[in-house]
Amino acid sequence: MPVLLFLIDTSSSMNQRSHLGTSYLDIAKGAVETFLKLRSRDPASRGDRYMLVSFDETAAGIKAGWKDSHATFMTELRNLQAVGLTTIGQSLRTAFDLLNLNRLVSGIDNYGQGRNPFFLEPAIIVAITDGSKLTSSSGVQDELHLPLTTPLPGSELTKEPFRWDQRLFSLVLRIPGHASTDPEPMGGVPPDTSPITPMCEVTGGRSYSVFSQRMLNQCLESIVQKIQSGVVINFEKTGPDPSPTEDGPEIKYGPQPWHSCHKLIYVRPNPKTGVPVGHWPLPESFWPDQNSPTLPPRAAHPQVKFTCVDSEPMVVDKVPFDKYELEPSPLTQYILERKSPHSCWQVFMCNSAKYGELGQPFGYLKASTALTCVNLFVMPYNYPVVLPLLDDLITVHKFKPPAKWRQSFENYLKTMPPYYITALRKALRMMGAPNLLADNMEYGLSYSVVSYLKKLSQQAKVEADRVCASVGKKLPLEGGIKLRCRSAALSLAHRKDFTQLLHSIMGDGPALPLEANTKEFAGFQLAPLNRALKPQGLRNPYDIPRAHLLDQLSRMRRNLLHTSVCILKGQDQDQLHSVPIAQMGNYQDYLKHCPSPLREADPDQPKRLHTFGNPFKLDKKAMMVDEADEFVTGTQGKGKRPGEPSSPVGGGAPKRRRCMSPLLRPGRAYTPPKTPPRAPDNDQTAVGNHVTNDVEPNCNSGQEPSPVPESEPLEQRNHFQPDDVESQQEDVQENGQTSEGEMSLGSEGEEDTPRRYPSPCQLKKIRSQESQELNSELRVLITKEIRKPGRRTSRSYEKIFYLLKQIQGSLETRLIFLQNIIKEAARFKKRVLIEQLENFLEEIHLRANSINHLDGF
Repeated sequence: MPVLLFLIDTSSSMNQRSHLGTSYLDIAKGAVETFLKLRSRDPASRGDRYMLVSFDETAAGIKAGWKDSHATFMTELRNLQAVGLTTIGQSLRTAFDLLNLNRLVSGIDNYGQGRNPFFLEPAIIVAITDGSKLTSSSGVQDELHLPLTTPLPGSELTKEPFRWDQRLFSLVLRIPGHASTDPEPMGGVPPDTSPITPMCEVTGGRSYSVFSQRMLNQCLESIVQKIQSGVVINFEKTGPDPSPTEDGPEIKYGPQPWHSCHKLIYVRPNPKTGVPVGHWPLPESFWPDQNSPTLPPRAAHPQVKFTCVDSEPMVVDKVPFDKYELEPSPLTQYILERKSPHSCWQVFMCNSAKYGELGQPFGYLKASTALTCVNLFVMPYNYPVVLPLLDDLITVHKFKPPAKWRQSFENYLKTMPPYYITALRKALRMMGAPNLLADNMEYGLSYSVVSYLKKLSQQAKVEADRVCASVGKKLPLEGGIKLRCRSAALSLAHRKDFTQLLHSIMGDGPALPLEANTKEFAGFQLAPLNRALKPQGLRNPYDIPRAHLLDQLSRMRRNLLHTSVCILKGQDQDQLHSVPIAQMGNYQDYLKHCPSPLREADPDQPKRLHTFGNPFKLDKKAMMVDEADEFVTGTQGKGKRPGEPSSPVGGGAPKRRRCMSPLLRPGRAYTPPKTPPRAPDNDQTAVGNHVTNDVEPNCNSGQEPSPVPESEPLEQRNHFQPDDVESQQEDVQENGQTSEGEMSLGSEGEEDTPRRYPSPCQLKKIRSQESQELNSELRVLITKEIRKPGRRTSRSYEKIFYLLKQIQGSLETRLIFLQNIIKEAARFKKRVLIEQLENFLEEIHLRANSINHLDGF
């Protein structure tokens, strides 16, 4: 999982513009976005982690860290501003400390116990700067210096601030302000001469001097290709020069470029797990002493010595080894030119053995058989001694070693660094000899060193949590300018004639006797809206910069002339409404800072949610309505506003609304209206209430209609009965539809005027309208039954045929209704239902021909 950290120069010099019309800071932002697009082409980029560091102060310089998302990274990148100094040394130290936060916690560095190339956290730092002078609060510097002090625990264990898997690449922008007429030089991009270049070379990276947009894109592609998993090692020749070969290069005396190379070795991940796997560490540059209370600091890049004496490469079956490819360099080129793939050069680590400066070999350099690359083979320490012993153990002794073999093996263990015991025990277990090493062998670190490393790990975890929590937090605003009161007299701000005093001071009114000093304002505080504004800026006019004089005069004039406003205005009216585009729709944060509103005068009034930014904002529950259920369920939430309660709050009477269907009344069949006969006044009230109940009933739309026995004659069901009238009147009163108070009011209003009954034409219209409504509701209910999923039998359609018998209207209306139902059933391929509906249609035709009336089937 590579870590890509972008270090962006945010000094004021980045505001300079190129001939392209954009500032250097805008070019840097565009370069980062281009880099991300180029990197996204590689499938391995899915595990990348992006960080952003600017040239701000240490606390505010980290814009995106370990726990920040990619969206936060892009937002902070767009919000960068060039307003600071060129403190590249401090910013580089901050970047390295950010990368090294979790190394002590995870144990990647493995201090005092060998270097494991397969335990790595590869990181690429891409610094984009303009190469100007290094400025800081103490002055201008000619060389790049990184701070020696750092709050990161365990930093004293490594001499350098970086690690061997971290490389720095620098893009130094040199794009001129005027377009050049000379053609651009073709070929590679030269390194820059700025102070950051030596730092790049030390870490294993390089710098690029960018003179055009084409060069910038070329450099970005080059850096993307260098994102490889690996570690940097210093290879240095020791001993005599190699013997000449027949087809090899000619011998050149004196120092050559291949004698010392500072290059990367590729650590390829396992294709199955995606994680690098290895067995043997690189030895430390010291022999561990169990009596030593501390560990000597190690160099970031190990110094590996190689001899030019041709040796025989050794590989024993069942004994694991590690193989790493070297990055192309003068050393690899020289080895490949020798064309000797069957010989190798041994590698050593100075001071790794108990006796001797050079130590014992731990591997060798060897060209591949096809002469395409050079590989570093990492073996057990002093492999020329231990590999023959292990070979005899496998082939000769068959894992049953004699005493002589054990004595030779114990003599080897005395010359091997103790931290190799873990790797050797694991290798012997893989070979099938797990009992050759005792479990109580010492690892070589003293108790004080182990305790110190554990303590550093805990401190590093606390520091990592603190840094991650501080990323993204805004610095607290500086306090306002307090005006001190120099006397105990009452402040002018508390006087009743404060406005008249102000007019007299401005000369707009008559002069008033001042009983107190006009410069005393107890409790007043000036809040500077500009962070660069210092308190003495309002006291001494010579402290105001020349470029700000006109703005300062306009602010002073505005504060002096606008006497009706109580607060001081430190900015223009247009600036009050200047909000970044990314914050324009953030209405929730605005509501959080608003004072709590007063309570509503009417507590029964439903609360309304704001629809800021979206005038069509509705409740999601009301939007999820099926087309077929629109008439049944859509009317319940269609007229509501968001946040309006579904039932009235408090003790108010429930709202009366039209019922969905008379069929939905529990335990009662539909009864069409009939012209009521003339009756006494007490019967008129009952009949009138029943008519009202048919027009606007209040029923529960969530219950299923109860079936009515088919043995009961339809004509008997479709006419009023005296008992039904009385029971309906009681139900209406129980449901809150009509109360005694309402009846009494109606009777009082109708005492003087005679009651008028609807005419036959009006009754016919009412009946036709109710028939249409009933048929529409029946169609919705039948459609819902048809759309139910699953295979159904003929008996499961009884409810549909029961509803079909309730259709009102003429024969033509019923036939059209039934044909539409058959089409709906054909849409959902209900073959059994279609056959039953067609039989039902034929039955209607036969009964219509035999019985010449329209009131029943």
